[in-house]
Parts: sequence; structure tokens; C-alpha cells
Amino acid sequence: MARTTWAMDAAHSSIEFAVKHMMITTVRGRFKNARATLTLDEENPDQSSVEVEIEAASLDTGVDDRDKHLRSGDFFDVEKYPTLTFKSKRIEGAHREEGDKLKVVGELTIRETTLEVTIAAVFDGEGKDPWGKQRAGFHGSTEIDRREWGLKWNQAIETGGVLVANKVRVDLEVQFVKQEG
Repeated sequence: MARTTWAMDAAHSSIEFAVKHMMITTVRGRFKNARATLTLDEENPDQSSVEVEIEAASLDTGVDDRDKHLRSGDFFDVEKYPTLTFKSKRIEGAHREEGDKLKVVGELTIRETTLEVTIAAVFDGEGKDPWGKQRAGFHGSTEIDRREWGLKWNQAIETGGVLVANKVRVDLEVQFVKQEG
């Protein structure tokens, strides 16, 4: 059985989120510090797996006050829950050719709450870099309801609706490097 291990290249990857503010504009942010490992089964791609660990405090929306609020107990409570994790349970589809679609079904843990999510992913290709290392790229997305993980803080607004939408879109651009041995 040909199983290989691939590590995420953080310098060429991003984990971003987007949420509506006041129901009228989209605010975007990213997690700057994350690690991921892809264990690839070449013969049975559906037996492959991926594990991701994100440092909650590394979130960045570009606005210091908003970032402090998101790190507080109202949202991620990074002092008490320093990491978010994702562990795949199964991968549906194969990544044989650029553009192949996959579904990555796994467990997302935020604030000690673990729920199943499905990431719709696309294989972007594979190749050797100038230093002889094999690389593979994927992009994907999912949408979650933040309240299911205990991220319930909100405020009603005068014109109707809420200050922060409950639906959060998560977008991934990930490049993996095949590990030796």
C-alpha cells in the first residue's frame, strides 16, 4: 500500500472566513497560524485523511478592536480554547487530474464542541518545485452556523436583523509538500 505524508506549506496556504455585518456588508478575516497534515493513500484515495490545527489567537480581520472582541469570551475565547481542529472521517472522490472534485467530511472542533462538516474541495494540481520537492494544491469551502459551536454573541439592530450574521463561510487555499521517508 502506497501511503505518503504531506505537510501544509503555510507560506503558500490560507484559511479565511467571511461573515455578514449588519446584514449588508461582508467582513473577511483569516487565521495566520495553522498546521495541516495530509496522509495520502495513492491506491485508495478515499482512505486518505487530513488533520488541521489552527491557532485561534492568530485570527486577523485587519481591525485590532474587532480582533480583540473575536478572541474574547464572546466568540473564540482563545485563552480557554487556544486551538480549532479539523479531522477528516472520509474523503469522497479522487484527485487524479486537475479540477477533480472531492468532498472532505470530518469533525470540526471549536470551543470543545465537535460537529461534522463537509468541505467541497477541488484538486488544483501537482508538480515539483525548483528544489525537487513534490507539491499539491487544493481549494475548498464550507459554510457553518457559528451558534452551533457556542459562538452566540450578537446584537439586534434598529433596522431589523442582527449585527453579526450566524452563517460563516470558510474558504481554504492549501498547498501540501510531500515529506521524505
